[in-house]
Formats: sequence, C-alpha cells, structure tokens
Amino acid sequence: MTTDPKEDNLRIEALRSLIADFPKSPGVYLMKDDEGRALYVGKAKDLRSRVSSYFQPSADLLNTRGPEIARMVTMVTDIDFLDCDTEVDALLREARLIKDIQPPFNAQLKDDRTFPYIEITMRDDFPAVFVTRTPRLKGSKLYGPFSSVAAVRQAVIALQRVFKYRTCDINIEDGDDSRRFFRPCLLHAIKQCTAPCADHISREDYKKDIDRLKKFMNSKRSVILRQMEKEMKEAAEKREFMEAARLRDRIKSIQALSLSGDPHEHVQPEVFYIDPTRGLEKLADILDMESPPRSIEGIDIATLQGEETVGSLVCFIDGKPFKNGYKRFRIKTVVGTDDYASIREVVTRRYRYAAVGDELYPDVILIDGGLGQLHAAQEAFSDMDLKPPMVISLAKREEEIYIQAKASPIRLSRNNDALRLLQRVRDESHRFAQHYHHLLRRKKTFDEDVQQGRRPPGK
Repeated sequence: MTTDPKEDNLRIEALRSLIADFPKSPGVYLMKDDEGRALYVGKAKDLRSRVSSYFQPSADLLNTRGPEIARMVTMVTDIDFLDCDTEVDALLREARLIKDIQPPFNAQLKDDRTFPYIEITMRDDFPAVFVTRTPRLKGSKLYGPFSSVAAVRQAVIALQRVFKYRTCDINIEDGDDSRRFFRPCLLHAIKQCTAPCADHISREDYKKDIDRLKKFMNSKRSVILRQMEKEMKEAAEKREFMEAARLRDRIKSIQALSLSGDPHEHVQPEVFYIDPTRGLEKLADILDMESPPRSIEGIDIATLQGEETVGSLVCFIDGKPFKNGYKRFRIKTVVGTDDYASIREVVTRRYRYAAVGDELYPDVILIDGGLGQLHAAQEAFSDMDLKPPMVISLAKREEEIYIQAKASPIRLSRNNDALRLLQRVRDESHRFAQHYHHLLRRKKTFDEDVQQGRRPPGK
C-alpha cells in the first residue's frame, strides 16, 4: 500500500496503461499486490471495462463496493487475467480459482458450495433424470455444471413433457411382475411420464426416449425450441395467454441449458468424494508396496498456445491435496514443443535436492502420459545417477497405468478406488497448469519454485 500521493498516482497510471491492453471479452481477473499474491479474483463480461472501473477518477468504491474492496484497490500493483469463451465459463473459472487460491478479499465462494448437474442414472433398468449437486460416483451420465439451479430445474420439468422420463427415486426392475399392480403418480395422468413403475412402457421403448434426451442434450436444441416458439405463437393467437406464458417459461428454461460448463473441463473435486484410505490401500497392492503410500506427487506439461511450455507439480498427502507443495516450472532448456524433454527438465529441477539428501522423495511420482513420458522421467533420474522411488504414468484415453518395473500397462475398472485416486492427482496437475496458462504468458517474472505466491525456504 502506497502512502505518497505521487507514488500512488504513478501506480494507478501504470495499472491503467496495463488495463488498456485487456480484451473486451469475458474473463477472470486477479488483483495482485507487490509480492505477486492474489488479493481478489473477479469475473467480467467485458474485462477491460470491468477492471478499469476500479481505477476511474470518479469511482466511489467506498460506497459502491464497500470499505474492504476500496482498501484492496490501494494495495494492487499488478493485474492478471484469464480470458474465457463465455460468461458462464468465466463464472465457473472464477469459482474454481477462489476455492483454490483463497484470496483474502473474496468474501464468497470460499466454501464447498458447488454448481448443480443434470444426472441420468444409466445403470438403472429405467434411468431417472435428476438435478443434483451430489451425483453418483458411478453409472451416471452427467451434464453441467450449470450456473443456475433454479433454471436447470425448470428445464428438467419442461423436457420431461417432451421425453416423458421419470424423476422419482423408486427402484424399478425390468423383471419385476409386481409392477403391473403399481399405481403410478400424477405425472403419468398428466402425460409427463410414461410410468415404467407401473409397467406401462417396455425397457426398450423407455431407452429410446432416454437416447433421444441424450441426443438433445448434446445438440444445439434449435429444433425443439422452434417448435415450442411456434406453439407459443399459436396459443397467443388463440388468446390462450396462460398456455402461451407457460410455453414462454419453458423456452427460457431450455435456453438456460446453454449456461453450463463441461464436466471434464470445469471439474469440481469437492463434488466427487474419493475415500483416500481405500484408494491408497489398493494402490499399494497394485504397486507391490509394503504399506500404503503417504505422499504422491503428480507432474504435467502444458504448452501455452505454442508460445512457451510450463510444468506443474501437485502434492497429495494421505490422498488429499497439499497446496503448499504445489510448484510451477517455466521450461528453460527445451526449444519448441517436446513433452519428453520438458518432463526430463521438470524431474531434474524438482528432485535434484532430494538427490543430494536435502529433501525427501515422495512415495509415488505420477507422470501424466503413457510409456514415453514414463521413460523420459526415468531417464532424468538415471542422468542424476540415483534410483528413484516408485514412478508411474497414467495415460488419458485408455486410463492405463504404466509402472517402472512392468513391461505391460495395467488396466483397472473405472470404479477402482486406486484408479480414481490417481485420476484425481493427474487431473489436479493438469488443472493447475491450465488455470494459469494465460497468466504465465503475460507474467513479467516467473520463479520456478513459486508455491501459492510464496518462495519456499532454503531455495
């Protein structure tokens, strides 16, 4: 925080000059102090306009945004941004960054509140459709996360009138003859559900409706929206204004489905619980370890729009993220895009201190990639003339685990606790690199051992 008026004016002018190059597009911005720590994370429909509003001569921040934000602005010496494709993307990325970084001036989104999903329970004989913040750990098709729980609930109701799926949690089995005597609920009477509970539809025909719903969710939804708009217009012409209003609301709710993220890109780790104890025990069995590993480090390489390459390293202790152990590396010795060489550099720079006994190795080192990436990591240890701890890699598409002592990869069931733990470490290392890739492209200085804005001692 500056106290000299002249210095403060120079600081503000420098920030205005920086903001002038911001895009006029959606994105997330990070206000930083003179030590590079993120003070505040916000989202914007128009990055340049939004961020510049903090530093206008006429800005009355004390009254419009409160005393805490007004004080924060006096501490800002740098601003970074992450441009996004849409406002929804900006909203979801803002929430993720706030949860990860915990900036001191963000009052909201620091807890475990999550965004909802639409879940289709595909393992059921007659899949149900729900809006949920706690989806099943397996056997479901997920859409989202969505930015508005109210809007997505209305959308599920509107779509039920078209695809007539069930939204109940009754256990319905195809071979259960007692269904013939079951009395369906009101939704069947108003033709909003085909009542598989009462054996009014075969499993094959119900599956066709669910398949049509999935196809619709993966489409641009223009056909059904045009049909509904036509029905709304016809109802209005017949002066059936209540029906026209209902159709209007349904159209809005279905349009709200576009306000969603992607389950893989906008990961919410706090939604999908993994029992770390079970995962570590099973991992020990798979890796032939005498006891469950306590520390796991994951490494990923990311190329920043063809301009520069960075490595990320995340640390898990007892199956849980240890944020103070996270590191980022700007690749220095590799020309062009070469994942193998980049992995060798990151491994060397990260573990060279362990090689001379100044640090402890983790129990397991997980490399994002396949056999080639694993070999690259092993070559780095070989060049340092030391025997590494357990080094493995996890390939994305087939989710195969390559182990240093085995010639062939291991394939586990998708629901295996050890695999899901490794996936979380792998996905966290990827997320840690990708969340910052735009920021690092613009960063003036970059320290290889930055850990959440703090330089580790003794380095």
